[in-house]
Amino acid sequence: MDIKAFIKLLIKYKWVLIIVPVFALIITYFFVKNLPKEYKSQVQMSTGLVDQSRQVASENQNTDYFKVNQQFSNIIEMMKMKKTMSVLSYNLILHDLMNPGNAFKELSPEVKKLSQKDRSEVIGLYKQKLLTRSVLTPVDSGKYGLYELVVSMGYDEINLNKKLSVYRIDNSDFINVEYLSANPLLSAFVVNTLSEEFINSYSTNVSSNQNKSISVLDSLVKKKEAAMNAKNSELKNYKINNGVLNLDKQSEIIYKQITDYEERKSQALREIQSNMGAIADLNRKLNGKDKSYLGSAPVAENTAIVSLNNQLKTASNHYVDNGFKPSDKKKIDSLQALLAVQMNKVSDNYVNDPGASKQSLIQQKNTMEIAVSMAQSSLKSIDGELNQLKAKYNTMVPFDAGVQNYERDADVATKEYMDALNRFNQTNVEKSIGLKLQIAQIGLPGPPEPSKKIIYMALSGIASLSFCLLVVVSVFLLDHTINNSKQLAALKIGQVIGNINLINEKDKDPRVIWSNSDEITDYVLFKDLMRSLRFEISKMLQLDAGSKILGITSIKPGEGKTFLTSTLAYAFAMTGKKVLLIGDDYTNREASDSKALVTSQYFENFLQKKEIKTEDLITFLNKNSSSKSLLEIQNSTALKAGFDYLKDKFDLILIDVDSLRSVNKAKEWLSFTDHSLAVFEAGQSINDSDKEFLTYIRKQDGFIGWVLNKVKVKELSQRDQA
Repeated sequence: MDIKAFIKLLIKYKWVLIIVPVFALIITYFFVKNLPKEYKSQVQMSTGLVDQSRQVASENQNTDYFKVNQQFSNIIEMMKMKKTMSVLSYNLILHDLMNPGNAFKELSPEVKKLSQKDRSEVIGLYKQKLLTRSVLTPVDSGKYGLYELVVSMGYDEINLNKKLSVYRIDNSDFINVEYLSANPLLSAFVVNTLSEEFINSYSTNVSSNQNKSISVLDSLVKKKEAAMNAKNSELKNYKINNGVLNLDKQSEIIYKQITDYEERKSQALREIQSNMGAIADLNRKLNGKDKSYLGSAPVAENTAIVSLNNQLKTASNHYVDNGFKPSDKKKIDSLQALLAVQMNKVSDNYVNDPGASKQSLIQQKNTMEIAVSMAQSSLKSIDGELNQLKAKYNTMVPFDAGVQNYERDADVATKEYMDALNRFNQTNVEKSIGLKLQIAQIGLPGPPEPSKKIIYMALSGIASLSFCLLVVVSVFLLDHTINNSKQLAALKIGQVIGNINLINEKDKDPRVIWSNSDEITDYVLFKDLMRSLRFEISKMLQLDAGSKILGITSIKPGEGKTFLTSTLAYAFAMTGKKVLLIGDDYTNREASDSKALVTSQYFENFLQKKEIKTEDLITFLNKNSSSKSLLEIQNSTALKAGFDYLKDKFDLILIDVDSLRSVNKAKEWLSFTDHSLAVFEAGQSINDSDKEFLTYIRKQDGFIGWVLNKVKVKELSQRDQA
């Protein structure tokens, strides 16, 4: 986007951008200067959703803000429902019908047309609808047009919603209900009636829904309780029928007994092994080489000791076989005491008897043999007990699987019952302390609202200015015309070698322009630009030695190439060069314009006679303006010879070539030129049909560029003017 061009366009339409907003402000002022005052009334409703003072201690203190916002949104939308707004409409129309002297608004023509009898019937119909809380729709026309009467007073849902606002105050517990009208009493009546009616309706609906929920949950609790009792009864009967009081406890006791007996068996085996090892060691000592122990002690004492040992062994076996009775234990203790006495007696009598040590070893051996015998006897009893306990434990496994099934069913039934009971209790609690809407602040008549006249005027000015800017931007974006050399160069269709300004004066004769000193500004600028163009063309011609023929064309007729060619011829003549100008037929113009160039010679005659009358500096040859082709006059060889002859006679030959839209003529003439340039009229655009011509001229040998003609002075940059 060319910012500078856009700014120029804005400057061009600056008065439009100023006048239109001012005009809009004036019109708006006359519209809003008599605006009636408006009064706002507001009701604040408390919901208790986020008010901690209205929450019970058992409730979860972590607030779900998403759920809370959803509840607030539901309440607000319910307030705007048709059935709620219909109730408000009934109350408003009934107020005005029943109190015409204190009506909130001037009665509409439809209401005024009602007779006293009709008005009474209409009031009765509205009361009936209010009682049933039916929705007011266009179908409710009937005999008196109930819907039309409400609409005529502006009490219908659409008109009420235009001035009604229901919203939550930030993140508070309050919902604001606001209404704006020309009557402060009407505003207060609307917000108070709407809030009260909604609270009553909402409370009734909530209570009804909660009662239905409690009834359903109560029935569910009873069903779940019956199912739970049935499952528990099945579990009890199974335990009774199979003699299972507490299977877990019983299996735990038996398993502990098995563990204890296995520990006692392990202890007995360790005792047997240790005593057997000790007995083997004593036998090695008693069977040693020292025979002095044998017979060392008196026979009587030894006999008594042996007898006591045998008795003690027998008593030990009897004690184990009888199940470790205490009486048998006492007998063993007595025999052990007697044996100890007898042994001490032998030791006292024979202190220095070498047989005493042997006797001690024998006593130890006997004691250990008795212990081994007792341990071996106890193993049999322990194994028997273990077998009985394991058999009893194995019989409990099938019962355990059955009990687990019944207990699982009973647990599931109990859990379902408890869940239903909790929901039932929770619903009862919510009914008692649940959402209770209440009015925290009633709506009161208030002062008039600040005037919005300035706001309306500002919006009008801004809107009109924005619209004008939008139009200007649209014009700028949709404008594809080329007004300066920068825009032409941006098309990348060739080099721009010069600009020629637009001359508004009617007299555009080259001699007048060049003879004028500084009286006309357009002429001065024109001459400067022509000198610049002359310099650029001369530089191009000098690069190619022997180049003297320059063809000048344009995309379409009327772009000023003929005038440019003649003035360019005059510009070169000012440098002393002999110029031949081949152009259109000026015979008719000569009669009306005495200042025109000489136009009495024709190019076709020259080709035939090879004679030309040269003027002082500029010689003009007319082309035949008919549609006859150049090659139809002479063949290309004769034409080339003719142009060579002219190149010898003149320093520069300028050919006013037909526009590219006359493609056949343009191609023929351009084929005999050394160089060519194209003229483009400023303010024109290039369409799709011109692109073919652009491609042709760009590929033409010797094409040196474009000259932008008829450029407005303000479009010329400082560089162009230089």
